[in-house]
Amino acid sequence: MTATLPGTLYVVATPIGNLEDLSPRALRLLGEVELVAAEDTRHTRKLFNHFGITTRLLSLHEHNEAQRAEQLIEKLQGGMSLALVSDAGTPCISDPGYRLVAACRAAGVEVASVPGPTAFTTALSIAGMPSDRFTFCGFLPAKKSARLRELETFTGRRETLIFYESPHRLVAALADMSTVFGDACQTAVARELTKLHEEVVRGTLAEVQAEFSGRDKVRGEIVILLVPPDEAVPTESLDTLLLKRLEEHGGPPKQVVKEVARELGLSGSEVYQRYLSLKK
Repeated sequence: MTATLPGTLYVVATPIGNLEDLSPRALRLLGEVELVAAEDTRHTRKLFNHFGITTRLLSLHEHNEAQRAEQLIEKLQGGMSLALVSDAGTPCISDPGYRLVAACRAAGVEVASVPGPTAFTTALSIAGMPSDRFTFCGFLPAKKSARLRELETFTGRRETLIFYESPHRLVAALADMSTVFGDACQTAVARELTKLHEEVVRGTLAEVQAEFSGRDKVRGEIVILLVPPDEAVPTESLDTLLLKRLEEHGGPPKQVVKEVARELGLSGSEVYQRYLSLKK
């Protein structure tokens, strides 16, 4: 009796906006596999209806992925080929799926990529920011204190930093970036990528923050690109300016630190640590 060969898990990228970005290979495979694991079946059903795909859908999201992975591994080992999709873009990139992929690798099941759109690379390609070196940082925490702590971990970096953010937290996130990195950083915000109202707003962090602070409402998925200050300010210059501002203002040290950080394009934490050294 011939042993059943295991199936293949296809990790399939889907459009982030414009449906014409679905590749012919992705379209073919989504119609050929026996089951598609989707982040939100309702969202994926709209895509399927547009292209006339009738393949059965099964939900796989962050709350059920561990349980679903066991079920899907069993189907794959039984010879069934499956596809994995997220709501938009490439699965496993700030989306569910990596636990299933890891489980497939551990079980000896073949995993194949069907590449396509990803929001952060799309934004990087049209923002006009340095792209020779970059770090994808994913989503920032929702709470301000946690967000500031997360941003602090990226101080001292020199490559382009790329973040995802929800539209209703965009202004708050930009304000916190200003606190950590200073107002002078080159920044771009990309939204509604590949859609009718695609937009890239670019300038200093202060300028971009002012632009979105003046809007009644921001819509669309958000990608923030930021280039930290590329040159360190000599300690003597920082010390001199700090002492001067402290003497002139006579106000709360934290306010002076914030102003100096913005003036020099440094992170607030870096200037505050220098203030503490001077205080000693």
